[in-house]
Amino acid sequence: MFEEQATFEFMTLAFVYVLGVVAIIMVVLGLGLVDAGLVRRQNVVNTWVQKLVAVMIAGAGLMLGGYALWQWQFNQAFGVPDPLSRAVSDWWLFGAFMNTPGNRIDPAVLPEADVLQVFVPFFATFGMATMALIHSGVVERIRSGPLYVMSFVVGAVLSPLAGYLCWGSLSPLTNRGVHDYDGVFPLYIFAGTFALVLAWRLRPRLGAFTPHPSGARPMAQAPGLVAVGVLLILFAKPIISIGSGYIIPGQGYFGISMTSSGIGLVMLNWSCAVFAGGVVGGIIAHRQKNPTYAFLGPVCGLVICGALFDVGRPWECLVLGAAGPLVALGTAALMRRLRIDESKVVPLALGPGIVGAIATGFFAWGEKTGGYFGLEGEFGFQHAEITPWWQLVGVVTIVLLAGVPALVMALFFERIGGLRVDERVEIAGQDPTLWGLEPEAGRTAPVPAQRTADQAPAEV
Repeated sequence: MFEEQATFEFMTLAFVYVLGVVAIIMVVLGLGLVDAGLVRRQNVVNTWVQKLVAVMIAGAGLMLGGYALWQWQFNQAFGVPDPLSRAVSDWWLFGAFMNTPGNRIDPAVLPEADVLQVFVPFFATFGMATMALIHSGVVERIRSGPLYVMSFVVGAVLSPLAGYLCWGSLSPLTNRGVHDYDGVFPLYIFAGTFALVLAWRLRPRLGAFTPHPSGARPMAQAPGLVAVGVLLILFAKPIISIGSGYIIPGQGYFGISMTSSGIGLVMLNWSCAVFAGGVVGGIIAHRQKNPTYAFLGPVCGLVICGALFDVGRPWECLVLGAAGPLVALGTAALMRRLRIDESKVVPLALGPGIVGAIATGFFAWGEKTGGYFGLEGEFGFQHAEITPWWQLVGVVTIVLLAGVPALVMALFFERIGGLRVDERVEIAGQDPTLWGLEPEAGRTAPVPAQRTADQAPAEV
């Protein structure tokens, strides 16, 4: 037994990540409520089933071995021989560090063992949230089989690889100046790009842009659920944000990329981003007569400021957060012009994520980042500097990492005829045709007259 592994400080840090796990699951629940509010009544149950199964598969993939890819960076920095294979042998599902109680692990081999073990499910739920976002971009038209296969690939390989590249103080891009904090690169930009490619290949839902002979068209069955989902996300996000960093007793708080920060500063910046996004989203909602902007405006503020929370100042997050709904509005307009039926994830995550990541490079230009305590040279503490150029490199890298595999998998399933649901299923609804669930008596309204895409009520 190694008593030094069970100090009060270490137990407290482990509990912070336990709260983070719960908070991320609440975010997944919030995303599910948003989707349930914006799909047709005949597709609500299948939407929940797909999302739940997809996120579980992604989480299982990360637990099986995906987490080892993220640990690879630490083995490289600390000079562990064969860093990738050692990370896999230690941190795959049957690895030594995954199957030994923390107080039985020599701190000379793995200090803070309990903290690092709890971080595994924290990271796994992060992958779950990534897959939940991707699914939100393709609801009502993707087949379950292809979705589940993609979920495993995302969880086991792509999501942890994105984290390895740019989320962590010793990651290859972080050590050259790429800065992230709240998962803007591996979560928002990655999921937004993946969803964009899938939405493009799946084609618009029936009646999304032009009338369909059957009268079928996208219809938000309960828009009020969007507000409930957003409130759950806002409740959970501060806990997740604090978990995106290092709490060092006696020294303070550092962002995940080893930037000097503070929990108080993070919360001040978070508040300014949420309030600014909420106010501007409310203005847009009233001008556009579209309540969805009022619901999701605060989320736009969160996303666009996600990389700035640890290194920015409140007034900067206020300004940038106010731009979030405007960027979402412009991205949604671009999607309509391109006739791509994706009015949630791309406008919410990809557009504001890219703009926010690059803007952070200007706001925090020259801030010290990267490395780890006690190391020197290429992995030395805060040896790198944040620049807008490296932020752009990070954006391009993650877009390619998400976009190319998404396209390859989409083309594969198209080739074997199994990416999109049959037209008859889409017209009749997935719940009755796939699950034998009929709409409640008296609650099935006739399909109203077709609106144009610019009038669609469920856009962001």
